[in-house]
Amino acid sequence: MSPLLVDSDPASSALRWSELAGGFPFPVLALPVGDVHRRVNDFLDNRRAVVFDAPQLEDHAHIARGVMRYASEWIVPVTPAPIELDRMAPIDREMDDMQSLRSHPARAAVLLNRTNRPEATRTGPDADAREALTERGFDVLSTHIPRLDLYSQSFGSPVEVKGTAYMDLAAELINRQDGP
Repeated sequence: MSPLLVDSDPASSALRWSELAGGFPFPVLALPVGDVHRRVNDFLDNRRAVVFDAPQLEDHAHIARGVMRYASEWIVPVTPAPIELDRMAPIDREMDDMQSLRSHPARAAVLLNRTNRPEATRTGPDADAREALTERGFDVLSTHIPRLDLYSQSFGSPVEVKGTAYMDLAAELINRQDGP
């Protein structure tokens, strides 16, 4: 399955990365507009999967809301840090508001990103964040993305994702689509 990557962040980092890396194995489209939910179908062709790089709600709420109106699955990346956990309350309220505008509810999940350890732990900040988010009613994905310089330093270069947490994440998201 070849997705369409829609870069809806005005910073256009996904599009720029694709340009510097000589392209991605899937198309990348810049669409940083508030009515992205009305426009994206014009670019789908026969694709069944769209991945959005959405901007932060605090910075570009009108664009993020357009993405949320279109996407059937909302993945919220959260670093296991107290400030990030604190910011989840307004995001949760925004997601509730956006659900009311949809004909079918979207599924929402939290992705622990830039975790302290490559493997899941039962104690420590990663486990504490997972527990706190779960207690607050968030669906936390079992896959997490560890903090690795490989990712942060690879901007503009091709990245080999086979055998990484990103492939685990893709598999988990595909399984969620096939599940209940």
